[in-house]
Amino acid sequence: MTNEDDRTVELRTGGKMPLLGFGTFRVDGRNAREVVRTALDIGYRHIDTATGYSNEEYVGAAIRDSGIDRREIFITTKCPPENARQERETIEASLRALGTDYVDLWLIHWPPNGEARPDMWKAFMDVANEGKTAAIGVSNYSTGQIDELVSATGVTPAVNQIPWSPALYDERRVAEMAERGVVLEGYSPLKRSRLNSPVLVEVAGAHGVTPAQVVLRWHLDHGFVVIPKSVHRERMEENFDLYSFQLSDEEIAKIDDLGHLG
Repeated sequence: MTNEDDRTVELRTGGKMPLLGFGTFRVDGRNAREVVRTALDIGYRHIDTATGYSNEEYVGAAIRDSGIDRREIFITTKCPPENARQERETIEASLRALGTDYVDLWLIHWPPNGEARPDMWKAFMDVANEGKTAAIGVSNYSTGQIDELVSATGVTPAVNQIPWSPALYDERRVAEMAERGVVLEGYSPLKRSRLNSPVLVEVAGAHGVTPAQVVLRWHLDHGFVVIPKSVHRERMEENFDLYSFQLSDEEIAKIDDLGHLG
């Protein structure tokens, strides 16, 4: 359930997650420090990283550089599937690199060898119980794999981060996540969109915005978390400028239909 201002969603653990975040996939090395600092200056308060991105140290430095209270920034990081059985070492390394005592969300980055791995999930539960992460979730998991985790442990992931865009819209997947109380978080929203789609162009024109902004606003209006990425300030600002307009129910339905076209 989203707040009235469509800026956050409440996780099953009780914390609030900003619907709009900033992704750092392939934002490498020292460049990540500058880029993330710029994102924070623009107003982003949700930063998504991962052990596999090799940039946690620079993300942490950017957060310290910003001077923003740590409690105001929602940090997500992820554990590589190959680090199953090394979960505690992985989160401790992430916390050291990020320079924080806890992260707000820790995800299993991919199902290890395509399997749900309840044993890895139990290790995640232990880390959460120790206070090293406020919430735990998964990425790239199927509904069946999530059900396997819940069946084995009784604990449901707070979030499932998956590839998502209007072109990938699937009512059944949305319903499955909602029924389980799992927040759907989409990555690569623009890469996976046909921004010259007549529907997106028409809606963008009606609001005086870009098709990319329409795609991102569509996520917010649905209550999907979305983490666009860019290394260019102008595009980062554009991606953040989503609150001066709202899509109508009719426009949302037209955009939803893009998921039925192929």
